[in-house]
Amino acid sequence: MSGVAMGFGKVAVLFGGKSAERDVSLKSGAAVLKALRASGVDAHAFDPAERDLHELKSGGFARVFIALHGRYGEDGTVQGALELMGIPYTGSGVLASALAMDKWRTKLVWRAAGLPIPAFELLTADTDFDAVARQLGLPLFVKPANEGSSVGISKVKHASELREAYELAAKYDPLVIAEQFLGGGEYTAAMLGGVALPVIKIEPATEFYDYEAKYFRDDTRYLCPCGLPAAQEEEMQRLAQQGFAVLGGAGWGRVDFLMDEAGKTYLLEANTSPGMTDHSLVPMAARQAGISFEQLVVKVLELSHVG
Repeated sequence: MSGVAMGFGKVAVLFGGKSAERDVSLKSGAAVLKALRASGVDAHAFDPAERDLHELKSGGFARVFIALHGRYGEDGTVQGALELMGIPYTGSGVLASALAMDKWRTKLVWRAAGLPIPAFELLTADTDFDAVARQLGLPLFVKPANEGSSVGISKVKHASELREAYELAAKYDPLVIAEQFLGGGEYTAAMLGGVALPVIKIEPATEFYDYEAKYFRDDTRYLCPCGLPAAQEEEMQRLAQQGFAVLGGAGWGRVDFLMDEAGKTYLLEANTSPGMTDHSLVPMAARQAGISFEQLVVKVLELSHVG
């Protein structure tokens, strides 16, 4: 069936952009563009770092696939602009996008909803770093609240390293959080149309799942099936659905988890515009569910958000 027959009209794939994750977005967008065209969709590349957004309206685009990552792409900014122009777009709306991008406020909302999250503290230049280390325990993680793809993140093993880790994270965002380390494993559940896809276990060969492990290394292991007992995987999928819904998430996305040594699951963060590169997790989970990459991008497009 052609893109016209599917009722999509002229589709812009937004990728590139101005965030620290531009390079990853370029890879995601290229893969999405290729898959949409292979499916018969009239899809066109659109880099908002090089073109004004108003060209979407004047160019006659009927729908937008957002393959932007990070600020100005998945933080509600471009979503608001598209709503003002009356152009349907993929993924979550303005509020959910902004909330999920802000890891601190995501945690506040999840905690208020009674969902399990790792212990955390907000850091400033005046923080008593030794007290934070005592409270959260070591090792711990320090990260900017509004960056993705593990940009600016540090694993802190000694209290003396905390200030330096804070200063690194603060280069990317004035809002910095310290987070309890949980050593029972890292997992992720992709969301598609309100349904959680099969869970993936992430086993980085490096110390933790950093930017390089996510996008460039070939020795990170992704286990799908994840190896958990069925009941435990189903519970994680239920938590993913709850966590995504509480934020107002829609269309598609991904919810990441940590597990402690006792096997208890904790919500880590939500991603409303996940990567779509050859290393990416949503396509991997979709494959396990019997959904090809081409079918996945068409389904995401079908689930476009209308403001």
